[in-house]
Amino acid sequence: MHKIVLTTFTHFRFAFVGLLFALAVNTTPFVATIGYAAESNEEIALNLATLLRSARAVISDNQKLINDASKGDKGLSADFVVNKAKSNFEKATGKNIDDLPSDGLLGELLKSELSAIATVMNEAQAVINESGVGFKGFLPAIFARQVTEKFRANSGDKADLKLTAPKKYVRNRANRPDKWENGVIEKQFKSPEYTKGKAFFETTPKKGKNAFRLMIPEYYKASCLACHGEPKGERDITGGKKEGGVLGELGGAISVAIFQ
Repeated sequence: MHKIVLTTFTHFRFAFVGLLFALAVNTTPFVATIGYAAESNEEIALNLATLLRSARAVISDNQKLINDASKGDKGLSADFVVNKAKSNFEKATGKNIDDLPSDGLLGELLKSELSAIATVMNEAQAVINESGVGFKGFLPAIFARQVTEKFRANSGDKADLKLTAPKKYVRNRANRPDKWENGVIEKQFKSPEYTKGKAFFETTPKKGKNAFRLMIPEYYKASCLACHGEPKGERDITGGKKEGGVLGELGGAISVAIFQ
């Protein structure tokens, strides 16, 4: 079984709300220096994760606007979010997503993810643009989860994209880590010897199929703690219970699988 560590450059009641709200703004480059051959599993997985982060950042950057009760149409159309996500992607990677090969697996999966982003935004317009309502519940975490679900529905036989976290921090059971993900979290990401910010990948079975699997750790930032910090058990703005997390602690991960 091939194992490699790679250095890297996050239920409607609301999984990873504070955590991913903050992590959404992190578009630190982590694929810009990739030197793999075109269509490598590493390149595909990292680009899919980068695009998810890039799109999530758009929702985070516009959270105040989304929750502005005085405004109706926020201008956050599917086209707007997709274009902003592409811009963030280019900042993170140095690559224009439209210039990447479109006829291979990478192009196909990026197209599927962009389609998922657009669909989520189209379906969310009524919620986002409802005037007279402040907190909409349309947070980066919710957006990202919906994108991964739609991506999985369209690409389930070729790839999987998922948000997960240490078991004690998972609010939505659909985001619970599977056996492999939990092992990476507990044995790699939580190890004192593990370099913070590194991704981990290996080839291992998933759902009965051989797969290249990659996980990128994400950590609690100050703004995450409004929902996931202390005091533990207190209700946050979403109605969920705070987990008692602390600044810099491992709070989540992006998990990618490329089926072979």
